[in-house]
Amino acid sequence: MKKNTAQRAEAVPAMAEVASPRLGGLWSALVYATATLWLGAPALLGKFLINIRSDQYLAGYAFREFGAHALRTTGSFPMWNPYIFGGLPYVAAMHGDIFYPTFLLRMIMPTDVAMTVGFMLHIFLAGVFTYYFLRACGFGFYSALAGGLAYMMGGPIASYVSPGHDGKLFVSALTPLALWMLIRGIRDGRYRAFGVFALVTGLAVLSPHPQLLQYMLLLSGAFALYLAFSPGDSGIALPRNTAFARLGLSAASVAVGMVMGAVQYLPVMQYVAWSPRAGGASYEFATSYSFPIEELLNTYIPQFTGILNSYWGRNGIHFHSEYLGASVLVLATLGFGAALGITRRGFARFWLGVFVVALLWALGGYTPFFQLLYALVPGTKFFRAPSTIFYVVALSIAVFTALGVERALALDFTKRFLVGWSIAAGILLLLGVSGGLTSMATAIALPQQADKVPGNAAELGLGSIRSFFAAAAMLAVLFLLLSEKVRAPQAAWAFVAIAALDLWSIERFYWLFSQPAAQIYASDAAIEYLQHVKEPGRVLALQLGQGDATRDPYLTTVSNGLMIHGVRQLVGYHGNELGRYETLLGGPDYKELGNPKLWSLLNVQYILTDVDSLPIPDAKKLLGPVKNAVGDAEYLFQLPGDNAYAWVAPVIVKAGDAPVLATVLDPRFDAPRVALVDSAAPVLGPQITTMPAATGIGVHTVSYAPGDVVLELAKPAPAGAALVVSENYYPGWVATVDGKTAPVVRTDYSLIGVVMPTGGTKVELTFTSPSYQKGKMLTLVALGLSLVGIVAGAAADRRRRG
Repeated sequence: MKKNTAQRAEAVPAMAEVASPRLGGLWSALVYATATLWLGAPALLGKFLINIRSDQYLAGYAFREFGAHALRTTGSFPMWNPYIFGGLPYVAAMHGDIFYPTFLLRMIMPTDVAMTVGFMLHIFLAGVFTYYFLRACGFGFYSALAGGLAYMMGGPIASYVSPGHDGKLFVSALTPLALWMLIRGIRDGRYRAFGVFALVTGLAVLSPHPQLLQYMLLLSGAFALYLAFSPGDSGIALPRNTAFARLGLSAASVAVGMVMGAVQYLPVMQYVAWSPRAGGASYEFATSYSFPIEELLNTYIPQFTGILNSYWGRNGIHFHSEYLGASVLVLATLGFGAALGITRRGFARFWLGVFVVALLWALGGYTPFFQLLYALVPGTKFFRAPSTIFYVVALSIAVFTALGVERALALDFTKRFLVGWSIAAGILLLLGVSGGLTSMATAIALPQQADKVPGNAAELGLGSIRSFFAAAAMLAVLFLLLSEKVRAPQAAWAFVAIAALDLWSIERFYWLFSQPAAQIYASDAAIEYLQHVKEPGRVLALQLGQGDATRDPYLTTVSNGLMIHGVRQLVGYHGNELGRYETLLGGPDYKELGNPKLWSLLNVQYILTDVDSLPIPDAKKLLGPVKNAVGDAEYLFQLPGDNAYAWVAPVIVKAGDAPVLATVLDPRFDAPRVALVDSAAPVLGPQITTMPAATGIGVHTVSYAPGDVVLELAKPAPAGAALVVSENYYPGWVATVDGKTAPVVRTDYSLIGVVMPTGGTKVELTFTSPSYQKGKMLTLVALGLSLVGIVAGAAADRRRRG
């Protein structure tokens, strides 16, 4: 008989589960809220969910406080960040969750409190959304409850708080919500779900974490195809025309969601050519921070490669956790059996495929599979750390955990399963306590990390015991259930309790709190001095002594601590600064950082350090020793020379990038005598045979604010002169001289040059972003379309139900 569009593929529907309690959704929310507060209890005492290794400590707080302050005081998002790396566009270069709804929290509460609440809220939502996704898949209350808990408290999600990866957490929390909406839209035909799916996609775009967005969209696309063309629990597939129509609505929803991100990504698209990653990155870059194969053992014994400071693995640093839970893995492996059975076989096989592909992707450069991804998958060349896709592995484990609970409560397992797991757990225990795993670690560890292996041996032994008892506790409940010594609801609650305790016992190490921001970023005498300097001057912060630079937000080149106080730094912590500025510094390693010619060009007037003298002739000690917020002694020095913020060059010379770069770093170059302008700039420059004398015209800063500068010349500008401003050039800077528009050109490789009319004295510089304005309108339109889709879809759903 010829197959038609309604065909049976799964012989048996999902297993019937024990009755759900009343108000199951509220019970699940209570469980997830309790689990979140269990991890984050110090927040109730006013502590800040941040630690010295966190990106939020080094940069994130500064970015968010800057944006929140601008919104509170001006009512607008800032367009320019002048405080790090010579200045960079705030939106285009990306500074975290600028437009994601968490910015609203920063409008109603202090920034540090808002950041802590944002993290904890999304951990909670990860559980809630996974619960409802699994319920929509047909799972009962207990199965969905366990799956949601396994996802939200598992290492890949719960440990995001340690490195401060909030964008990753946002997308990870939204992913099960997106899948839930696809079920409601494609399988169930609820049209309002497509509007919600568009909104969810838009939020993921605005997270903004393009790498995890890519993973979410790939998973959503695969799941949409599965829903459209495979039978559900009833064994009946959608009619082909219905399937294509609903896939079309899903694709349209993605398109609307992508447009919703225009306010962020239109400026980003313009910026790509100016960033250090222009043109993509090498295969070596793309495979950096791949998931080492041996670290898969961390999913069961998290101490294998060491937790946090004890880490000896091949990635050098490891601030997150891959621990999936020994007890959870017992349930998940029971769920894997569904792929071989007749109940939910197609569903289980789909998620088994997701598990395998995501795991191979996470392994990155350690398998040949990633070469195919690098060559074929758009966007992959721009990202590193393929291991970040491991959250999809965690989600698939959550699905299999739900399958495992379902099978357990239906008694669809045998003592052979329990015996097999007991043997495996016993072997791993023996290897852990006998030193076998430590010997394996010694053979694997890189030479520079090898000394950490012996120090981790005791933790590894204890960790092996802990994991054994976690697995044994779950196996014991399964045995009691199989022996009919406990009832199904009691066993189900025991599953949840054991998994929660198991996961909490590890993930609590990653929930590190600090004192409130007002204390850890407190001002000091050196900062107050810099805040009251009349003319702009950058600061080079360097730790030259023997202290721990990672704990001090001020005495390091890789922190934005001074930005919090409105002090301009020579460098900072970002990762997507302007590429030309990075080149000017000597590349990613900042090889020119100690070049006095660079200091002169980039307005570096001060050095903040932890030693009481500098090997720099005529450097003047202004303050010190002064204790800063973390208790370090610091000294503030003023460098010799003018190192002005702006100067008037008598002549413009056009030249290509290579000769300009070599010239501006040459010790013989005298910047005030000539403005070296981009050869493509639409200005005329004379041919000169000798360098003219400097104009000697002083430039006074009338006012200075992010993206808005007013300068005044001490004397009228001579004919053919240019005002050079030690601020990064980027398209969007506009200038007026005495109220009339003047050309702005890239000068001295990366700086702003204003072509001065003869006699000009007052210059106003403003940074604008037409791409932001256009993107904002598109975002509002897309947001409106998604809301219309929700309302219209709900009306259509009501009409259809009659």
